Amino acid sequence: MRNSLVGGGGPAHPSPYSGGPESMGAPALVARLRAAGCVYPEDEAAALLAAAAGPGRGAPWLEHVVARRVAGAPLEHLLEEVELAGERMAVAAGVFVPRARTRVLVDVARARLPLGGVLLELCCGAAPVATLVGRARPDVTVLAADVDTAAVAVARRNLAGIVGLAGPAEAHAGDLYDALPPRWRGRVDVLVANAPYVPSAAVATMPREAREHEPRVALDGGPDGTAVQQRVVAGAAAWLRPGGFLAVETSRAGVPALAARFRAHGLVPEVHVDDDVDGTAVVGRLAGARAGQYGDGASSDPAPPGRGRDHGGPERRGGHA
Repeated sequence: MRNSLVGGGGPAHPSPYSGGPESMGAPALVARLRAAGCVYPEDEAAALLAAAAGPGRGAPWLEHVVARRVAGAPLEHLLEEVELAGERMAVAAGVFVPRARTRVLVDVARARLPLGGVLLELCCGAAPVATLVGRARPDVTVLAADVDTAAVAVARRNLAGIVGLAGPAEAHAGDLYDALPPRWRGRVDVLVANAPYVPSAAVATMPREAREHEPRVALDGGPDGTAVQQRVVAGAAAWLRPGGFLAVETSRAGVPALAARFRAHGLVPEVHVDDDVDGTAVVGRLAGARAGQYGDGASSDPAPPGRGRDHGGPERRGGHA
């Protein structure tokens, strides 16, 4: 399933349902979705038809969810799942839908987590980073936190589904670091955050699916879009181990201000860009790195795997939040 939200960074991969709906006799469904302005009507029709074939569903269920989709409800909310980096996870109505661009945080975390390390995802929503990293790295501990209790409920479902994880998998409700049990202070190896970074005045210009169906707290970054990011950066050192990493997703236009905030708090910023999904993150390391302990690489500052690339300084090309 492609990420259906307009402005969500675009699809990172073909839909697993691609090529099906027309052959399944659904041209009318495709036409209806296209007329409603859906960006990928063939893929969406196939996903809806596949879901309608499930137990307890059928034609009445399909008509109901199609009517809601035409009215503007996100496809991911209707199907109660989202795909990111080729894997599916739960999401729910009223919860922020992970965007394809957040794959940049997944790659950064996997590359920089030491063996047996601790990952913390703040502003977690459905906890996509903690979930995907936990699935790929069963040696680690994954923690997540969000101020939205509905999101934390979904995060707990996703984390509970990780099989064979060596360490704990915890999701906590509360405002940033206030949500966390004190026992994790100074023990986090990689801290990631997709904090909201859309300026308050710009929320009204976001796609209808986002502004009407996702919680404003997951979208609104304050007057200049940096209010929550600043709080994440300011509090990170107290929770990171020496040599630990902070990675914060942002727009490309927002990189200079965020990188300056990293420097102000003793974190040397690097910029990680994944052009395939239009993903950008500023990454900084707390002093005291321990060389040779990283799970996906041998050096103390490994390059993230796959599509991404690192820059020694701020990425200054324009972008849209």
